[in-house]
Amino acid sequence: MYVSPNLVLPLIPNLHKLDTYLANGGYNAYRSALKSSPDAIIDEVKKSGLRGRGGACFSTGMKWSFMPKGNDKPKYLAINGDESEPGSFKDRQIFEDNPHQLIEGILIAGYAMGITKAFIYIRGEYHKWVDLMHVALNDAYAAGLVGEKMKKTFGGDYAIDIVIHKGAGAYVCGEETSLMSSLEGDRAYPRIKPPFPANKGLWGMPTTINNVETIATVPAIISIGAEAYSKIGAAKHPGTLLFGLSGHINKPGVYELPTGIPLKELLYNIGGGIPGGKKIKAIIPGGSSMPPIHPDEIDFVKMDNESLKEFGSYIGTAGVMVMDEDTDLVKVLLRLAHFYHHESCGQCTPCREGCGWMEKLLKRMNKGEATSNDIDVLFSVASNIEGNTICALGEGAAWPVKGFIKKFRSEFEAKARPSRSFVSLNVVHGRRNSTDTLLQVLS
Repeated sequence: MYVSPNLVLPLIPNLHKLDTYLANGGYNAYRSALKSSPDAIIDEVKKSGLRGRGGACFSTGMKWSFMPKGNDKPKYLAINGDESEPGSFKDRQIFEDNPHQLIEGILIAGYAMGITKAFIYIRGEYHKWVDLMHVALNDAYAAGLVGEKMKKTFGGDYAIDIVIHKGAGAYVCGEETSLMSSLEGDRAYPRIKPPFPANKGLWGMPTTINNVETIATVPAIISIGAEAYSKIGAAKHPGTLLFGLSGHINKPGVYELPTGIPLKELLYNIGGGIPGGKKIKAIIPGGSSMPPIHPDEIDFVKMDNESLKEFGSYIGTAGVMVMDEDTDLVKVLLRLAHFYHHESCGQCTPCREGCGWMEKLLKRMNKGEATSNDIDVLFSVASNIEGNTICALGEGAAWPVKGFIKKFRSEFEAKARPSRSFVSLNVVHGRRNSTDTLLQVLS
């Protein structure tokens, strides 16, 4: 059984309180960072192998290096805490249990990139956690750890201000360019890239967007060093992850563990197995937008992004959703399709129309009104969404549909009636053509 290094969520009582955090070495990582140049800090984060914890798994140090040098323009840092994906609930654990490590990570990131203003964007429904972060940030300001007074506290001439922004209550706000639109006071529409945020972000100025867990990990990297951090977990995806276990599992919760932990060990040694000793039917390994894992694959899966790619999935937000043998996977997929249809911003036609079509087809299947042909139509609709939208919400909606059909087609066929071709329908109904029939399928 793995023993967690506890880099992000240390098992220390009352660590959310500033005096406790300071007593346990809090803000010493930032003091250490100030002894190095900003470029040296970026190089250290690169060498650590830290990859974004919001789902894309992009190199954090590489992203930081895209920030233009110099102070001729304002530069911004946005912390993405819009945790709205079903199955994902790790960031709120940081807000609640270790908010000052997040703040310290912001100080280090800001110093490395020459940023003087940061925004913590928190999901609109996270009322409790917004309040908790306000308490922690106010305490940090009062102690001279943030803002203009930090120059006196830490020495030097660097200072950064931090603003907490309550989100707009939509899943799409978690997409980085959509988040920027929301911060600017506009409707949360994703933007076409390029230009990328590092060149033209908030209010047209250079901007870096990082996930909450990503930034909260930075103080640990500075404290133990990039080399030590890079040796934790999987070689190509090093460090720890906050795994969120939910669904049919005896011990649901958030667990900080090294990347690359075997899925079977995570489920049975950490999660305590399946209630009632039932068998597993399916696993979603990284939040609702990730393709599923078949039970025959569980013995071979390791929980890091590179390993999961071999099984047609990704680590995403490491939200592990467990479904036992009694689960109706068509109903699960219908619920997910309803979510993505509801949360689509409507800007891109493939997503706006396709998500609705997928939900309607799945409703037909769930009622036993669909034919086996409809399974292929559903797969085709998902394929036409994937890769044809401005942001990744389209992929998030399409991947579970395609993944479940690929690995669990029998579940869909069990609910389908025998197929009838469009030709036979034309004969039976006379005046119907194939377009009419397709519209009927999608109605």
